[in-house]
Amino acid sequence: MKKFFLIILSLSIAHIAYSQPVPNKEENIPHLMTFGNLAETSWGDDDFSQAFFFQIPKDFKQQVFIRVFDPDTGGEIDEIAGQWNSQCKFEVYGGDRCHSEVDARETSPIGDYKSGTLMAMKVFGENPRYDKQWYTFGPFNPAEGEYLDIFDSYIFKVICEGISGDDGNMYNYYMSTSGTENIPIEGANAFAYEYSFRMHNDNSEVSHIYPYIDENTITVKISNFDWDGDGDIIVVSRERQGQRVPVSHEDDWENDEIKVIEEEKKTSYDFQFAKKKGNPTPIRNNNVVVNVRNQFNETMPFYTSPIGGVPKYKYSVIAEPID
Repeated sequence: MKKFFLIILSLSIAHIAYSQPVPNKEENIPHLMTFGNLAETSWGDDDFSQAFFFQIPKDFKQQVFIRVFDPDTGGEIDEIAGQWNSQCKFEVYGGDRCHSEVDARETSPIGDYKSGTLMAMKVFGENPRYDKQWYTFGPFNPAEGEYLDIFDSYIFKVICEGISGDDGNMYNYYMSTSGTENIPIEGANAFAYEYSFRMHNDNSEVSHIYPYIDENTITVKISNFDWDGDGDIIVVSRERQGQRVPVSHEDDWENDEIKVIEEEKKTSYDFQFAKKKGNPTPIRNNNVVVNVRNQFNETMPFYTSPIGGVPKYKYSVIAEPID
């Protein structure tokens, strides 16, 4: 437990921009994804549950809302398996142990992962009323979240869980000061310890996640599930121009460990997901799962707005004299 808090401590003093869309523009990820619990894992969801955390600065005193785009399972965005028969449950948690409970930060829905105080809940099936529309949870008082000194912020947790059927629910979040429109909160952010998401169909698009590398991190292990061999996963940092890591195939996991360069500490990595170019049989509607761990096997958070900004490779140009 002590190791985890050492790692998170540096995040509380790092620069945090405000950006509440989940996924965010910089990530270039179309939608989050959760399948009904009767789905085959080969469709791209390993456990039919996904948790996200929303971080609100302690000095922010206004009410907040957590909004969900396209929460139903049906219609244009979602993925049908035969006929629409699925339901997803969205739950909002705050209060003590919402985030500090170890199980809440793990990548599988086991143990006390629903720790904290249940603030709101709603189950969605196929419902045209919510197709490509926003549903709003709240209002919440920021102080109803779990306050943690290490973040200097209040934390709320949102869990989406497939509770029936075998269809795929694609959705997005936004934390707002309004219940009817998306208005960002300065200094707020959102993060997860595992991402389950939908890839682009356009192979010219590149998606990203941004794990923060704190000063105590020595190695980073990236795990990816059901990538279907659909291109490359490339690691970019200030000191790393582009390192490829192994990608998974259908219904399996692939892991790779990366040694951290000293100059990469206190910055974010950019894990880039680039689809295969010129594929004669392009893979459409590819859903993948990704998580990242440190040398202690502790999950590492990746923020929708990367800590310290999007990393750019720091190359040098050497001028050679011309004879």
